[in-house]
Amino acid sequence: MSDPQLPAKTALRDQVLAARRRRPLVELGEASRATAEHLLAAPEVRRAATVAAYVSIGGEPGTSHLLDALAATGTRVVLPRLLPDGDLDWGTWRGSAALAPARLGLLEPEDSLGVDAVASADAVLVPGLAVSGAGLRLGRGGGSYDRALARVPVGTWTCVLLFEDEVGRDVPAEPHDRPVLAAATPAGITRFRPAPA
Repeated sequence: MSDPQLPAKTALRDQVLAARRRRPLVELGEASRATAEHLLAAPEVRRAATVAAYVSIGGEPGTSHLLDALAATGTRVVLPRLLPDGDLDWGTWRGSAALAPARLGLLEPEDSLGVDAVASADAVLVPGLAVSGAGLRLGRGGGSYDRALARVPVGTWTCVLLFEDEVGRDVPAEPHDRPVLAAATPAGITRFRPAPA
């Protein structure tokens, strides 16, 4: 039986990815710096001893400025490593020179901290393609981050990095989807109300 949400999610993914491909490189660089500034000023990131983040690729909002700035402040940063089953292991950020090429065009740390290492992060920054007004994140469809977010303790600050026009979209929900508490864009940080318990 096919999921009725899949065509809607696929259409939204295609739309967002097409828009990202049209963004000029100079805009991506400016967006990366602006988003990093907002995140570094956020109290949840400023007071975090450990931040789970990721290395951006392609037309994703850039993370290079953010990773370098976090390291410069002495914050411990852990990055994902994609496992063969689609789950995420985590490794330590030691600078871009210490990253290894991986499948799907990813760059990953070489050490392995285990899949549960994300649970030790005080703030978790994740990629995405869109987010609803309730914090439902649209990813690329593999479910890797939904599994990782399921390991993050309730109350830990989770934030998706996007462009402004990707926030507040109508994101179809599925039972396995894990909402985030905020979205960071070049314009600032949007916080979502947690769903009632």
